[in-house]
Amino acid sequence: MKKIVVVGSINMDLVTICERAPRGGETLLGKKFMQIPGGKGANQAVAMGKMKSPVSMLGKIGKEGMGNILLDSMKKDGVDVSNIEYCDEATGIAKIIVEDNGQNRIIVVPGANYEVDNSYIDRHLDTIKNCDILVTQLEIPMETVKYSLKKAKEFGKTTILNPAPANKLDEEIISNSDYIIPNETELEILSGIPVTDEESVINAANILLDKGVKGLIVTLGSKGCMFISKTEKRSFPAYKVKAIDTTAAGDSFIGGFVNGLASGLTFEEAIDRGTKVAAISVTRIGAQTSIPTLEEVLNFKGE
Repeated sequence: MKKIVVVGSINMDLVTICERAPRGGETLLGKKFMQIPGGKGANQAVAMGKMKSPVSMLGKIGKEGMGNILLDSMKKDGVDVSNIEYCDEATGIAKIIVEDNGQNRIIVVPGANYEVDNSYIDRHLDTIKNCDILVTQLEIPMETVKYSLKKAKEFGKTTILNPAPANKLDEEIISNSDYIIPNETELEILSGIPVTDEESVINAANILLDKGVKGLIVTLGSKGCMFISKTEKRSFPAYKVKAIDTTAAGDSFIGGFVNGLASGLTFEEAIDRGTKVAAISVTRIGAQTSIPTLEEVLNFKGE
């Protein structure tokens, strides 16, 4: 199986379950509060680890107890955490409100994640040299994302970018990404054109393809996803499930998809695996706690 390295964020999610989010100036009583390991980078790495991929995490945490809890959790789920460094900034957190309808609202405070700089990447270049696939997101400094992708391409690695949280990207980041996996909102910001239907998804994707990306997988929530390259445009339906929390659904998809690629599945089979992982994850509360094991995914048939 191919080796994977994830360069990204490590957060503790502070999750409140409630009937609905409060309006401005309003106070509501919540139903439940939980601390759950999260962060887009760590979520994706854990999804790969639970799926039995050989995956290493590159990132930083604070020196307080929360950081050690996150380390232990990732290690338990099969992630190599030996290159994660401590720093003086506090561990990143995400404050998440989950409404009864399954929708979530999230505020991220990056903390230690914004200390993941180019010098840190230089200290761990051997990890990138020894991998086959590099995956990154946008919860660490943009300059570090750019540098990581550039070094990975210099070493001949497959590069995958999840452009979340949504942000504009310079052309070097785009051209050094073999595959970009945005949702509709992120694709709209990346391309600069409104994304409202299948035709506009294709038009927006073509803008990025012209800048050097091999392919895009645009995640569409309950509508599934679309794969778009210069030679292929194909839709993949979602599995029907009852969603109770969409936190980390996109991260789960990416983890399952990359695991499929690393396992030697066809591109279509890898997308289907990612779709199954995401479908299972939205039926459970939390980020990493919602991600299924490989056995669960292999046995999943949908409702």
